[in-house]
Amino acid sequence: MTLSQTALPSDRPAPRRIAIIDIARSVALLGMILFHLVFDLAMFGFLPADTAQTGGWPLFSKLVAGSFLGLAGLSLYLAHRGGLRMRPYLNRLARVTAAALLISVATWAAQPDFYVYFGILHSIAVSSVIGLAFLRAPVFLTVAAAIVTFALPGLFDTWGLSVDWPASLGLAQHPQPSMDFEPVFPWLAPFLLGMALGRLGQRTGLWPTLEAPVAGETPLTRLSAWPGRHSLVIYLLHQPVLIGLLQGWVLVFGG
Repeated sequence: MTLSQTALPSDRPAPRRIAIIDIARSVALLGMILFHLVFDLAMFGFLPADTAQTGGWPLFSKLVAGSFLGLAGLSLYLAHRGGLRMRPYLNRLARVTAAALLISVATWAAQPDFYVYFGILHSIAVSSVIGLAFLRAPVFLTVAAAIVTFALPGLFDTWGLSVDWPASLGLAQHPQPSMDFEPVFPWLAPFLLGMALGRLGQRTGLWPTLEAPVAGETPLTRLSAWPGRHSLVIYLLHQPVLIGLLQGWVLVFGG
């Protein structure tokens, strides 16, 4: 028996990054920054106050959030498809959880009536724990769970049911207002679909093919993938940067 055969899951080598997934995450980041720029422009009076809540912007924001959660589910599967690598998993979970708590504290200090008590980072953290139960689940079971997760809030509304605590479940009739709210139901659904996609891609040989070193990888490819490889830092910094730039513009040029 070789050392590799007796290695603990935590000792397994990290899988090779897949550029197309990092690029997809970069595109999602761009969409998020665009939406928050519109929100901030409205907040500073450069656009009508309700711009981000009208037209196609609410749907756009949901698509962006769903893409982040789907990519997070896909990444969880790809990182641990050969066995749970406990140390990297816990390190990543700790980083995401700490970032989520930082967002809660910062938004509570700025706007306590609308602070982020369960936003997208909170949702990714909780989904990453729930997702462990689906690492070895058949695709049909994971997809079925995603469908139930997506449908449950609507069913509760139809039946007149409400689970007020914890609000993070997303099953309350009148949840506490928040500037960013992605509760477990229905937002676990895209995460699970991402995991199902990961398993399908593994079964068809897609991911091993994309992981293979590509001699013709260009600087543009690496540049496009870079934001997606640093998504958590960019997520935390982009709003302070946008608000700081707009505040500076107002101070210099007026509103």
